[in-house]
Amino acid sequence: MSKSLRLSEKWFRRGLWLVALVFASFLIGLGSTVVGDLPQVERVRGIDDFIDLRAAEPLRDTIKASEATELQAARDLDQIRLQLSAAQQASANARETFGNWIATRRATAQPDQDTELIARTKALDAFKQKEDEVQRKLNAQQKIMLDARQAEQRARTTLAELERDAQVKLDAEYRRIELRVFAYRLALTLPLLAVAGWLFAKKRKSTYWPFVWGFIFFALFAFFVELVPYLPSYGGYVRYVVGIVLTVLVGRYAIVALNAYLARQKLAEQQPDQVRREELSYDTALARIAKSVCPGCERPVDLKNGEIDFCPHCGIGLFDHCGVCEARKSAFSKFCHACGTSAHAGPDGGTAPA
Repeated sequence: MSKSLRLSEKWFRRGLWLVALVFASFLIGLGSTVVGDLPQVERVRGIDDFIDLRAAEPLRDTIKASEATELQAARDLDQIRLQLSAAQQASANARETFGNWIATRRATAQPDQDTELIARTKALDAFKQKEDEVQRKLNAQQKIMLDARQAEQRARTTLAELERDAQVKLDAEYRRIELRVFAYRLALTLPLLAVAGWLFAKKRKSTYWPFVWGFIFFALFAFFVELVPYLPSYGGYVRYVVGIVLTVLVGRYAIVALNAYLARQKLAEQQPDQVRREELSYDTALARIAKSVCPGCERPVDLKNGEIDFCPHCGIGLFDHCGVCEARKSAFSKFCHACGTSAHAGPDGGTAPA
């Protein structure tokens, strides 16, 4: 068909196809935005929506309190360890000094130093008592830290059981949400596909065909491409089933159209030559001739053979002679290529009878 079109008409058609593609691209952008935002119609669920809060909240409070207690106990424990280290060092120094003093006394054997011996012994006992006191504080602080850690572990274990049960319910709810959102998307794209099918069948050759084809491209892209990232595990079945149904419908349409076309062709071949040529549009005839096929039956014909004036398959006239200059010309031409006379002009230049 393109070979029979005027140059400007070809460019206009290309421009209209560009309009169709641009229109489809904007529709695809809008459709992808809508499809991507559809999950927002569902409320975002969390694990707290399914957990037993009356049992979980005290456990969480226990965990927080235990963590705070353990942290504070660890800080106090560091301080007490420093105190214990200092007390142990002081006690060790006192024992060393006492030992040296005892050795000196034995060497001198001075009884008047018994009072000082008692005092030094009491001082050494005080250092030991201080060390024992700090050790008790250390043990108590370690017990506080251990109790807090064990309480935290018990609370975490119980809370983990509650969260596992809640997670199972949350996963089930997300599956239901996924199904609903998929149903929303399917409810949006399937009607578009149905409308695109109707437009293809009824309006693809209408005056506004660029918008028709743009919508068809958009509907096909929305269903078979845009919907793919959001398909659940079972969504592929829906897409393939719809694809099979569409293939069957399009195939049936093509088969029916082919049979109807063959029936029309068979009926047309029974019509008189003049009637058949009048029923053929000028552009259609030129397009078929450019493909070296008969404009009437579309079977191959050697149009370069100067002896062939009629189709050997259907009998339609392919070439005749100008009524003015007698030049051989196409029977479908509107004007003689040799003298430019109208194809309907008679030998005297007037209009020949039909």
